Amino acid sequence: MELLNTFVNTLALTVKDVFPVVALLVFFQLVVLRRPIPNWKRVVVGFVFVLVGLALFLDGLETALFPIGKIMAKQLSAPEFVFGAKTVPTGASWHAYVWVYVFGALIGFATTVAEPALIAVSFKAQEVSRGALNQWGLRLAVAVGVAIGIGIGTFRIVTGTPLFLYIIAGYVIVVVQTIFAPREIIPLAYDSGGVTTSTVTVPLVAALGLGLSETVPGRNPALDGFGLIAFASVFPIITVLGYAQIARWLERRSLRAAREE
Repeated sequence: MELLNTFVNTLALTVKDVFPVVALLVFFQLVVLRRPIPNWKRVVVGFVFVLVGLALFLDGLETALFPIGKIMAKQLSAPEFVFGAKTVPTGASWHAYVWVYVFGALIGFATTVAEPALIAVSFKAQEVSRGALNQWGLRLAVAVGVAIGIGIGTFRIVTGTPLFLYIIAGYVIVVVQTIFAPREIIPLAYDSGGVTTSTVTVPLVAALGLGLSETVPGRNPALDGFGLIAFASVFPIITVLGYAQIARWLERRSLRAAREE
């Protein structure tokens, strides 16, 4: 009964949040365009699915994903696991938290590969490019970027270094790559940084950052717990641009070899 009551409350809040979107669409369709809603029965059923799905997803976040992310981060950074003692020894090195970096990178990679928004974008990119862009190649390039970003982000939390230094350095690399990257990949690469931070990746990564900042001595969850999403946004741009640049270089190399033969 408690789970049912929680779901009903979440569903009511979801309906309240989605109602302005529905009202806006109906207003433009009926008042501005002055046309009936096509297949309105299917549209109504679709919105019901959306509302129920969002409510279940939000309940799932609170029930499973957020707790799992925080628990794993706390366990991996707990003094008992890292140092084999109940307290953190004086002068503890960042090397001791290597499993935290590995876990952050792997969870970033795994959640990105399973990200529905990225799957949709990579599918459309392959379709529009008529197979020139490989769907799995793009997804793996983005996932590697998120893995690198989350790994570096957890390192930043452990060391307490300023966030802006990493973000500035990342976007400097992006700007330089943009100058030399193939023009057709640049918009897609920039979008790839946004689609990764969606329904699957964000909850676990946010929970990981908060759990880690609560466990590492001297860290403030309000200051250090957030910022991992920024890493997950900028580093995929770098890897996708790099993927395109490497692919272009290999293509030119093969053409050069064919001419020499």
